[in-house]
Amino acid sequence: MKLKITTYPNKILRTKLDDIEIFDIEKLQEIIKEMTRIMKKYDGIGLAANQVGLNTKIIVIEFNDKTMEFINPKITSKSLLKQESSEGCLSFPKISGIVNRPKNLQIQYQDIEGKKHKIKVSGLYATVFEHEIDHINGIIFTDKIKKFIEGEILFKKLQSQAKKDER
Repeated sequence: MKLKITTYPNKILRTKLDDIEIFDIEKLQEIIKEMTRIMKKYDGIGLAANQVGLNTKIIVIEFNDKTMEFINPKITSKSLLKQESSEGCLSFPKISGIVNRPKNLQIQYQDIEGKKHKIKVSGLYATVFEHEIDHINGIIFTDKIKKFIEGEILFKKLQSQAKKDER
């Protein structure tokens, strides 16, 4: 399996992805291995399946010094306390901005065998998890940018292209 980064304005980045219901461990391991390879190749710290053109709820995140996979992840609670940080995205090269996100999250997810787990994350990890979970729900980080750091004109051109493609 050879995957590559999908960039905006590809429609899959605006697609709410399908839950995984059948846990084919061998197939999932192959997808996760390839997603991890791509994320590391581009120095990312998180990657969602639609960023490599797949319609399936998988994210990989560099978490506590190791890469972990999260299947069918969803945010079950968010803190009211927010944090501002600079964000970029592998699907939006040369575009970055300031985004305001919850400082703490609780996430529910499944592992490669389908077992359910819960995890609490804060700080940078809360930002990364929400960014990637947004992806699998068809939400892109530019929807939440308060102020562009880089690439505002480029993004507006891409956005204009996306609107033309919809017609």
